[in-house]
Amino acid sequence: MDRNQIIGLVLMLVLMTVYFQFFSPEIPEPVAEQTTTEQTSSNTQSQSMNNAGSTAILQQEDDSLLAAMNNEKYGVFAGYASGSEKTFEIENEDFVATFSSKGGQIKSLVLKKHLTFEKKPLVLIDENSSDLDIWIKSNYRSINISELYFSTNGKSGKVSATDTLRFSYRMNLEGNRYIEQQYAIPGTGYVIGYNLKMSGLDGIVDNEDIQLNWVDKMKVYEDNLKDSRAKSTINYKPTGQDMDYLSPTSTDKETEEINAPLNWLAFHQKFFTSAIIAKNNFRAATVTTEINELDSSVVKTATMNLTIPIGDVKAGDGKFQFYFGPNNYITMKKVTDGFAENVDLGWKMFRFVNKILIIPIFHFLEKYISNYGIIIILMVIFIRILLSPLTYKSHMSMAKMKVLKPELDAIKEKHGDDAQKAQQEQMQLYSKVGINPLSGCIPMLLQFPILLAMFNFFPNSIELRQKAFLWAHDLSTYDSIFEWSTQIPLLSQFYGNHISLFTLLMTASTILYTWSNSQMQAQMQGPMKTMQYMMPVMFLFFLNSYSAGLTFYYFVSNIVSFGQIAMFRKFIDENKILKKLEENRKKNANKKKSTFQQKLEDAMKNSDQARKKKKK
Repeated sequence: MDRNQIIGLVLMLVLMTVYFQFFSPEIPEPVAEQTTTEQTSSNTQSQSMNNAGSTAILQQEDDSLLAAMNNEKYGVFAGYASGSEKTFEIENEDFVATFSSKGGQIKSLVLKKHLTFEKKPLVLIDENSSDLDIWIKSNYRSINISELYFSTNGKSGKVSATDTLRFSYRMNLEGNRYIEQQYAIPGTGYVIGYNLKMSGLDGIVDNEDIQLNWVDKMKVYEDNLKDSRAKSTINYKPTGQDMDYLSPTSTDKETEEINAPLNWLAFHQKFFTSAIIAKNNFRAATVTTEINELDSSVVKTATMNLTIPIGDVKAGDGKFQFYFGPNNYITMKKVTDGFAENVDLGWKMFRFVNKILIIPIFHFLEKYISNYGIIIILMVIFIRILLSPLTYKSHMSMAKMKVLKPELDAIKEKHGDDAQKAQQEQMQLYSKVGINPLSGCIPMLLQFPILLAMFNFFPNSIELRQKAFLWAHDLSTYDSIFEWSTQIPLLSQFYGNHISLFTLLMTASTILYTWSNSQMQAQMQGPMKTMQYMMPVMFLFFLNSYSAGLTFYYFVSNIVSFGQIAMFRKFIDENKILKKLEENRKKNANKKKSTFQQKLEDAMKNSDQARKKKKK
């Protein structure tokens, strides 16, 4: 800076000092409120602008962060990780299903023709109880497509009885590439068609099998939680084999790894089932069930981890079916091979009897009669008539034994304590008069499969569920006429906290029927005669918590049996029987013993000799 510039600056400072000192105008006094308001307004506007700018910046940062996270998690599918969930309802004759765009899945399903024990709508699955995830591999990362949002051509509506409604959920990628889930809803029934498709995704979806994970927190539908837990499990059918299952009665955590192809798997409860069925098969599965004793709102928590062949899906053959419905034998029989085994009809022999005899009779009567108590009575009459030839033969055998009672008593008195010799002489007497001592037992044994088949049929028959008769409000469970809340040691464990009247009537009638038969059974003496009454008493405890339909059937069966015995006694003339036996005695006087009789006598003699040697 030169000298002239410095002189100029000094003169300017002098002039400004003189001006402000002597010539500047007066500053007016400020108005405090106005100034404060103006300043506040100015500050607020400034702050709002700053906040808006900050929010926008934060939102941009959050969006960028979310986009980065989705891109890392979902890769090329990241664009479908965000969206708004859209739902719609489809109704047919038997259920109402809600579908969701999130995951393209069934969100809930309500059965229209069934209610819970509290008379509330029966929701078989919903978002709180059921969780189904489908995992695929894309560029070595696992992606749960059930978390993504799909577009759909479906909308709410009701399917007519003769129609089938089809719609799909699709996720479109570039270049006509997509993942699609197709559904088919029939007008009637409980089966939902499902097809998982992938098109043009080679290089995007790895050639690793798809994992389907389905968790079901089984809801409480019945009043008896203990019984419900003992009847709930996972059933599954390996390809080419019979149905298998996890132990339903276990209170521990049950797990099974199945490294073999499977046709279907089912979350099975006492009266209802949710299942998935493969057109081809599942490659493998791991299934688990467990109980939380402290949570009475859940029967069991069950999990399926299924392996779906990726080749089937990429080839457009990833076809499946869902079943959400009742455990009705006729209904389930139409679903797929072996699916009717979800209805517990007992062991193979008893299942066979139920399938060929009991179920056809029951459903025939059901077509014409709406009262299930009357149906049970008619079933008893029909079956007792059907078995009457066997019953008659058994009763005739007992009548023959009764006629021979004086001679049998004389033989026992003759040999005293030597039961072996007494038995040998009795066998000789039977041979002479032409009596087979087993002829009375065989007809009774042939009736047992039917009696035991009923033991499985009635407690598991959904047709009896919530059907009332007389004092029983529900024939599928026990008929309580008196209950108590106090836990009584042993009694509560083996008998329960209630009294079932049908069980009492069944027990009393069984004891009377046993006593009536014992009057005809001359050969039954001593402890055996007392032991025969133990079984009815055991049934009193064992069947107290069983289906009222079952104990009512046994009670009516006993009453009808009394009638049959009374009728048989009118037709059976003991004098004629005695005369016939004497004729046989004369005919067989010189008859050689049969091979069976000879072997039986030899066996008895050998046994007697061995016993005598042992005493020595």
